[in-house]
Formats: sequence, C-alpha cells, structure tokens
Amino acid sequence: MALQIKRIYDAAQPDDGIRLLIDRLWPRGVSKERARLDGWIKELAPSPQLRAWFGHKAENLAPFSALYRAELDASAPAQAAVRQALAQSDAGMVTLLYAAKDPQVNHALVLLQYLREKAQQRQR
Repeated sequence: MALQIKRIYDAAQPDDGIRLLIDRLWPRGVSKERARLDGWIKELAPSPQLRAWFGHKAENLAPFSALYRAELDASAPAQAAVRQALAQSDAGMVTLLYAAKDPQVNHALVLLQYLREKAQQRQR
C-alpha cells in the first residue's frame, strides 16, 4: 500500500502516481490542467457542517478527527471510496490532494491515518 498526502497547490511530480482530490469544494485558483487529477472523490471529504465547525483550528483537531472518522464509518458511499482508494494504492502510489493551508491541521492527515488503519485490517 502506497499512500501520501500533498497540497494541491504544490507542483505535480512524476512520483505522485494517481492523484486524487479529497476536498468537497474545488480549490481556489487551481485550473484543471494544473491539478492533473486522476479523480475527485468528494465522498472522502468531511460533510460541509463538520468542515465548517472544524474551521481548521488546531484546538478542534482531536474532536474533529473522531467525528470525521464516525462520518466515514457511517457512510456507504465513503466506504466504497475507501475501498477504491485502497485498491488503487495496492497497485502503486496514490497521492491524496487537499487545499487546506496548514499541513499539520487538516482532514487529509486524519484520512491518511484512517486509510492506513483500514489497509492493516484488510491484511488480517
């Protein structure tokens, strides 16, 4: 399994492999050509209500993480998207792209850990 996260505003690299946008909204100022996406999986993004509450505030990260994971677990479309992302990562590198400014406080970090845990469960 090969997964990584990256800001969509960073330049695409050959070693990115499959590039998947995991935000619900299209990132400002990024053209489709520049994004060089292989897919846009909105189902892996937090709900608009949860995203608004989170506000990308460091003090909200821990409770956000628990709520976001619960949303992913409860959503059949999200679980299908999880299986899709994991299947793609079995074949090579998958780069999950996000637009948040802070690389230490964002939903992509939570999703990356969630996907890694799901991959470990699959191997058991």
